[in-house]
Amino acid sequence: MTDFAHDPTGRASLDGARGLAPARLGIGLAQGVILYLLYRAAAQAEGPAWPATQPPLFAALVLAATFTPVMLLAGVGRLGWKTLALWGVVAATVLALLGWHDAAHQASDYFRPPYLRFPVVAFAAAALFIAHHLIFPAVAARRWIADFDDYFDTAWKAGVQLVLSLGFTGAFWLLLFLGAALFRVIGLSFLADLIGEAWFSIPVTCLVFATAVQLTDVRSGLIRGVRTVALMLLSWLLLVITVLVAGFLAALPFTGLEGLWKTGSATALVLSAAASLIILINTAYQDGRADNLPPVVLRVAVRVAAVLLTPLILIAVWCLSLRIGQHGLTPDRIIASACAVVGAVYAAGYGWAALSPFLRKTAWMKPLERTNVVSAVLTVGIILALFSPLADPARLSVADQTARLKRGAVSAADFDYAFLRFGAGKAGRAALADLARSSDAEIVRRAKAAQAATSRYEVKQAAVPPRTPTVTAWPEGATLPPAFLAPTAAGDPRYACGGQNDCLAVQRDLNGDGRDEILLASSYSIALFAQDDDDRWVHQGDYQVSYCPGPGSELRDLREALKRPDLEAAASAWPDLRLGAETGRFQPKAGCPPQHAAVNP
Repeated sequence: MTDFAHDPTGRASLDGARGLAPARLGIGLAQGVILYLLYRAAAQAEGPAWPATQPPLFAALVLAATFTPVMLLAGVGRLGWKTLALWGVVAATVLALLGWHDAAHQASDYFRPPYLRFPVVAFAAAALFIAHHLIFPAVAARRWIADFDDYFDTAWKAGVQLVLSLGFTGAFWLLLFLGAALFRVIGLSFLADLIGEAWFSIPVTCLVFATAVQLTDVRSGLIRGVRTVALMLLSWLLLVITVLVAGFLAALPFTGLEGLWKTGSATALVLSAAASLIILINTAYQDGRADNLPPVVLRVAVRVAAVLLTPLILIAVWCLSLRIGQHGLTPDRIIASACAVVGAVYAAGYGWAALSPFLRKTAWMKPLERTNVVSAVLTVGIILALFSPLADPARLSVADQTARLKRGAVSAADFDYAFLRFGAGKAGRAALADLARSSDAEIVRRAKAAQAATSRYEVKQAAVPPRTPTVTAWPEGATLPPAFLAPTAAGDPRYACGGQNDCLAVQRDLNGDGRDEILLASSYSIALFAQDDDDRWVHQGDYQVSYCPGPGSELRDLREALKRPDLEAAASAWPDLRLGAETGRFQPKAGCPPQHAAVNP
């Protein structure tokens, strides 16, 4: 392993890392070109081209090309070239496998490039960051486990460097947009056109980010200074969150947990509070060296916060267990359970660190260091398990939900078929197909309706039992076809006809084909029904009626308007447009004649 040689001012010496800047710029440019080629394959006007036509392959390439170069930028000059190349191949392979698995197990009707779900992208980035900063100090120390201060120094420095580099890239683009606006004012649009081109914007963004990483590395002493200031400011926020969490826990015996359950996101709130405590505890503890000890008030806050983690995690676990017991597993609950497991390790380790000085003689919060390393390794392992076949949340959720249905824990009417159809990928659709072959007629009916649905709303509507509409025929004494009055499903305009929302229907031959259509009016709309080739009455569309206020005008009930003897079909003022295989329907602009104010004599 090699590292930078730094002079006393903190400036990087190229004697220890020749060619460092060209290497980083080369990595950034290569990343930009690869991402542009992937974008071009997905954004073809005539449709996606290879490899975008292969979702698993495309997702694998996108995930690997997005994050592996960032890791390489951080490792250049710190890891030996052979070590860096080996680690890069391993990281790219793991990222590609995660992307492949995510895309291969999706079954969305709106499956579009890059074929990746947000949780996979976010957790993959987190796992790579943690793994890199576990490996780098260990390789530097030539040991399996490095000293904690090395982990702290590399991880927090890299975090600050990442934030500054992203900020630099964002500022660069703000200046480009400002320049484009200035040129546009004087009638020159070349810069605005240029930054709108993907072949320019994608490679330049990656190149500018790589430049920012290089610039922040050259002034590593300044990065450490920024990190010191940031940690100092954040550490004092520990007092605020400790007081708030302590007050929350103290109030619970008097208020009860009912308010927490009503939020519907109790577990997420409590785990977020626990995560905040963990982060801020580390900003106060830093590397644990004697010369970095915080003031007494912060040392007390660290111990109190470390103890408060345990009741927070217990509340989160309780919330999760209740929800899972009532409604079964879902992908979100499985991910939350994994977070709770990591939180429990932190709570146990930090609690022991806070109380150990009272049980045996140890340095202040010293066990925290081992807890951080163990938790980091556990976090990487859990992320890899969750987004791989080992513990795929969708597969586990589908198995649990269908098992609950089969053993009667949830009724066929209350079961969430939409989750299987739209929220559980191929595993969910396979389970839905299995339910469609069930011996239970109600399960079969609902499963088949879900299979035919194109949205969650349709699944919900299909679950509502059919209802016989109440429709009055006009003129008085007229009768409507029995097939028109048959029970209808939710979503059909006839379904709302009943009770206080009675409907009025009139039969007319509106298009002159010798067959009557039916106009169905409620107080606010008129729907058109016509018979198809199977003599079923099908909803064709609705008539929009504009109301124009003015003298002598009043808003009328459309059921009364339908009774008018002068009701007749009227030709459209403007024809439709034939656009090849498609037809453009003219939609008239809703407008009213101008109202002229009366002039007093």
